[in-house]
Amino acid sequence: MVSFESDYTTGAHPEIIKKLSETNLEQLSGYGSDKYCESAREKICKACGLKEADVEFLAGGTQANAVVISTMLADHEGVIAAETGHVSSHEAGAIEFTGNEVLELPQENGKISPADLERYMAEFYADLNHEHMTFPGMVYLSYPTEYGTLYTKAELEAISGICRSYKLQLFIDGARLGYGLMSKEADLTLPELAALCDVFYIGGTKVGALCGEAVVFTKGNKPKHFITSVKKRGALLAKGRLLGVQFDTLFTDDLYFRISRHAIEMAEKMKAIFLSHGLKIYLDSPTNQQFIVFENSRLEEVSKKVAFSFWEKYDDSHTVVRAATSWSTTEEDLAALEAALE
Repeated sequence: MVSFESDYTTGAHPEIIKKLSETNLEQLSGYGSDKYCESAREKICKACGLKEADVEFLAGGTQANAVVISTMLADHEGVIAAETGHVSSHEAGAIEFTGNEVLELPQENGKISPADLERYMAEFYADLNHEHMTFPGMVYLSYPTEYGTLYTKAELEAISGICRSYKLQLFIDGARLGYGLMSKEADLTLPELAALCDVFYIGGTKVGALCGEAVVFTKGNKPKHFITSVKKRGALLAKGRLLGVQFDTLFTDDLYFRISRHAIEMAEKMKAIFLSHGLKIYLDSPTNQQFIVFENSRLEEVSKKVAFSFWEKYDDSHTVVRAATSWSTTEEDLAALEAALE
């Protein structure tokens, strides 16, 4: 069976496995203080166009989201997110568990609009009872969104401007950042994205690494004693070298961007296969995640040969599934998909 369930169903890119093997017997300091973590930090800062950014490595996306939000917000503050945002819908209450509320905004194709954000903030401060309410202290976006869609540069600039106006921190979840930046519809670069937000992370787990996310604090704003806070939250990896080696490899010779571009090319071919077999695309995603509407009985048959992720019910007789390509998707995988749809 071939799987398009997600973009982390395979292990790690061969160059990463090779580097981990080559460095396996080196004796290195722990907790991210080794030479590979330091080298990775330098390469990431250069790629982001940031001379003085602070870069820290965490093992996964849930840890990154929960740690960043809880360390950057006061206990009376919450984080604004789309109702379909990852922290709203797929984090099992991890954000609320740390004591900060998720404040949901309406979404369209996975995105919040600058107008809705502005309206929310204006109405919050117009409410004379706002001292008895959770204060909005941060805006959370993901790039790409849960639906594989992208914020335009103009949209991010508008949201960033609203955040500055209301002294909100802007946090961009980049679990699939490479696949967003390498999309043919992306109209901003990594340095431009970094300049517009206060903190973001570069996803490794879904983009070629065994595990790991690189959290980038862009404005000298890393919370005080951040590593102590990471450890308190149970998210500090003793063998930090495992993350440093991987990101050092990903940011050598543009590997991160090359393998991300490959996933986009495979996704475009995959979309064409679905369309050629008469299937409906649920929404137009320009990234590696594609959302397809299947008649239930046909899905049951196809699923015997190809694995997808359930996304949502379309109606009583149809289901929306997600099919994701990745750095490791091959032409053979696509041929197996086409055969299963015959």
